[in-house]
Amino acid sequence: MNKKYRKPFIAGNWKMNMLASEVKPFMSELKANLPAERSCDVALCVPGPLVPAMVKAGRECKVSAGGQDCSQYAKGAYTGEVSALQLADLKAKYCIVGHSERRQYHAESDMLINAKAKILIENGIKPIICVGESLEQREMGLTMEHIAYQVKAALSGISSSELRKCVIAYEPIWAIGTGKTATADQAQEVCGEIRAIIRKMYGARSARAVQILYGGSMNAKNATELLAQPDIDGGLIGGASLKPVDFSVIVKATEQ
Repeated sequence: MNKKYRKPFIAGNWKMNMLASEVKPFMSELKANLPAERSCDVALCVPGPLVPAMVKAGRECKVSAGGQDCSQYAKGAYTGEVSALQLADLKAKYCIVGHSERRQYHAESDMLINAKAKILIENGIKPIICVGESLEQREMGLTMEHIAYQVKAALSGISSSELRKCVIAYEPIWAIGTGKTATADQAQEVCGEIRAIIRKMYGARSARAVQILYGGSMNAKNATELLAQPDIDGGLIGGASLKPVDFSVIVKATEQ
């Protein structure tokens, strides 16, 4: 992390887990383990029906609520979709877009992810834009080319002022939910390349300001080493975000 230019950010992704009735007790336990004063931003991105409960429960311990996806459309006959405006109306501050599970299971394209990022920004929500390579792509030496394309596509048409409202999360697909983690050096190499790509697109000042997270099985044991890297500004946490104590340990690691 480079705290001179960027505030650390730890975001949890509950995926399709937990019930609204479980949010308050979870947050009570989390609050008991979080430091009263901290220098990082914290958010939990939860299933849509849980957002109101998370907004309410998160106020006391300064944890923001986020969604996990949104429609590229403002409103209309799109059964089953959730709009950015609806998330904003619920007071969600963040929303994940382009997660590998959405790309894999719902065939989401880079252009679709770009459209979702734009409509989130329009509605005052910060998109957490996920990028990452498969194991096959890494073994073929295509990691940087693939990541560069995803970053450029996701940010197409987004201005430098709008970029400041975006978060980029590097999630190597081969490390999500597998227990495998990129080494600190591997994670730093890609996050550093993401910042270099943004520098070429927007200039040095914008590149210094953007938050870049690592999201491949970051947990309580490896968080400190990963967060010590200069271009890793935080984490997008999966399984560990469902465990209040483990999640709090990751948050505390940003203070070191």
